Amino acid sequence: MKILHTVEFYEPSIGGMQEVVKQLSEILVKKGHSVTVATSYDPKRTNNPINGVTIKEFDISGNLVRGMTGPIKEYENFLLNSDFDIITNFAAQQWATDIMLPIMPDISTKKVFVPTGFSGLFLPEYKEYFEKMKNWLKLYDRNVFLSNTYRDIDFARKNGVKNIVIIPNGASSEEFSSETTMDIRKELGISKKQFLILHVGSHTGLKGHSEAIEIFRRTNLKNAVLVIVGRESLQGNFGCFHECKRKEKLFSINPINYVRNKKIIICSLNREQTVALYKAADLFLFPSNVECSPIVLFECMASKTPFLTTDVGNSAEIIQWSNAGELLPTYKNNQGHSYPDLEKSVRILEKICHDKEYLQKLSHNGFHAWVKRFTWEAIASEYENLYLNVINGASE
Repeated sequence: MKILHTVEFYEPSIGGMQEVVKQLSEILVKKGHSVTVATSYDPKRTNNPINGVTIKEFDISGNLVRGMTGPIKEYENFLLNSDFDIITNFAAQQWATDIMLPIMPDISTKKVFVPTGFSGLFLPEYKEYFEKMKNWLKLYDRNVFLSNTYRDIDFARKNGVKNIVIIPNGASSEEFSSETTMDIRKELGISKKQFLILHVGSHTGLKGHSEAIEIFRRTNLKNAVLVIVGRESLQGNFGCFHECKRKEKLFSINPINYVRNKKIIICSLNREQTVALYKAADLFLFPSNVECSPIVLFECMASKTPFLTTDVGNSAEIIQWSNAGELLPTYKNNQGHSYPDLEKSVRILEKICHDKEYLQKLSHNGFHAWVKRFTWEAIASEYENLYLNVINGASE
């Protein structure tokens, strides 16, 4: 098959959507298919192809609602004149999908859409966009949703969309099954006796960093460390990186925390270090505000790390699938953003940190669920079968 994946950002950019498309693309290449990724220009991208995946760059930014800049017509012509067997758009509300939406009737290639959540569904400025989305979804040969219970699939069903497939996210067996040689605790100055609580997520301001810090601050835990791994947001000053670093410093100079041997580490690590830290962690704390199907929870399963998470995206469904973690008490605002009940979350965190037997049980459950169903290799095979069925005209 000749496959085109479109996504706003791709390697060397780091993020959940980038990881999904990277894993699927590279595994499909290993299976013998030709894969091209259409994505934003990145001056740090020096290799092309990357691990067998051909990159087609466009210096475009924005979306249909905010407006777009760059060679839009060039991208339209690329889509219209392509000879791919199938085109898959990953994520709505960004240029690599939004430019294609109005011209879909003119594209004869088979088309697949992976909406990944419709984060702007409840925002007033996106009202017209999602009114049109009701019809756009029906123009795709298939719409792939990451869960059975989230706002995007609910929207599709409510509006009579029938061409629906559910394929979950996953985590890489190549990364998480290989032996880790580095001592990441030593590198970060964390003793073996300290209980290591981990959070992984970019500093967008919506990953629950502030909530994680506050929950950890309020606990009476001793010999414990909270590590937040994430890069500064592409949104620059609109993210939370500098505020997180300020809180880290204030926490470090508090004498009570010194006596309790309790600290916070805010850092940016490479992928190898991050995977090592997953494996070294005792617990993953994820009070995120907005998600679709958080990859980090699948990576917890792969690394045998139990997790606590807000009821965000399909995290409740992931817990049902895996029995690898617990939901924190969560309330949602009128935009659908999730927030933990801080005081109740503090009590839950304190209790679970002292229950080694329960943590071991969650660890075991998650790992076996991941091995059985949620490796990227298994997920990529589901996409491969979907593509073949669509190309060959198989019914839904």
